[in-house]
Amino acid sequence: MKNAVITGAASGFGRALALALAKRGGWKILIADINRAGMEETLAMVRKAGGDGEIFECNVTKPEDVQRMADYAFTNWKGVDLLINNAGVVSCGFVGDIPLADWKWCADINLWGMLYGCHSFIPPMKAQGSGHIINIASSMGFTSFMELGPYNMTKAAIISLSETMCSELAASNIGVTVSCPMFFNTNLLNDMHYRDKFQTQFARSAFEHGRMTAEQVAEKTIRDYEKNKLYSIPQMTGKLYWILKRFSPRLYHVTLAYAMRKGYGEKLGLFLARIGMM
Repeated sequence: MKNAVITGAASGFGRALALALAKRGGWKILIADINRAGMEETLAMVRKAGGDGEIFECNVTKPEDVQRMADYAFTNWKGVDLLINNAGVVSCGFVGDIPLADWKWCADINLWGMLYGCHSFIPPMKAQGSGHIINIASSMGFTSFMELGPYNMTKAAIISLSETMCSELAASNIGVTVSCPMFFNTNLLNDMHYRDKFQTQFARSAFEHGRMTAEQVAEKTIRDYEKNKLYSIPQMTGKLYWILKRFSPRLYHVTLAYAMRKGYGEKLGLFLARIGMM
C-alpha cells in the first residue's frame, strides 16, 4: 500500500485529489485540514471509493503543525510516497488598493504553507530514498491576469519553487509535479476577498463556467504525477495561454495593457470568463 498526505483535503479540490487516488486502490491517505467535519466526510468517501486513511488537524500557516504532521506520517506510517500541497486562497483587486493584510493572508497560505510542507517532508523523503511532491499552483502563476495580484504572485512563486526542487531532488529519487489549472468550480469562492462588483462577477463567472470539474482536474493532475511530469496544465485553455506567453511575452502583456488603457480590460476578462476561457 502507498501512503499520501494531502493538505486542504476537507473539501473541494483536495477532496477530489484524495478520491482520485482512492479509486486507484492501494492508497492510504492522511487527510489534513482545519475543518474536522469536512475531513471526516472526505475520509468516509475515500473508504467508499476503495482507499483508506486517517485525518490530521493541521494549520498549514503554522510550521510547527506541518512538522508535527510530517513526523507523525513518517513515524506511524513508515514512510510517505506522495505529498500534495494543496491549500490555497484568493484575494482580488488592484496592486495598491488591496490591503497589505490580504497579501499576507495569501502568502501565508499559498506560499508559506506549501514551503513548510516541502521543508518538513523533503528530509525524510531523502532518507527513505524516494517520494513525490505535487504542488498545486495555478495557470494564473504564468498568465498574470489583472486584479489578481496576491494570487498570481504566490502561484508564480510555487511554479518557480517546484522547478527548483525538480532539479535539486532528482539525485534523491524524489519527483516533483506542479499543477497549474485554470479556474474550475471549487470552494475557493467561499473565502475569496473582493474589492468591487466586477471582481465578484468575474470570479463567479470564471469558476462557474470552467471547462472541467474538480474531479476531472484532479484526475489529470494524478495522471501527470504518475507519468512523472513536472508541469500539469489540465485545461486546453491553460495550455493555449502558456504557449502564447512563451511564444511572445511582450505581445502577450502589451495586449493586456492596451485593453486596460482603452477601458475594456475588465469587459474582456468577464467575456473570457463567461465563455470558459479562464
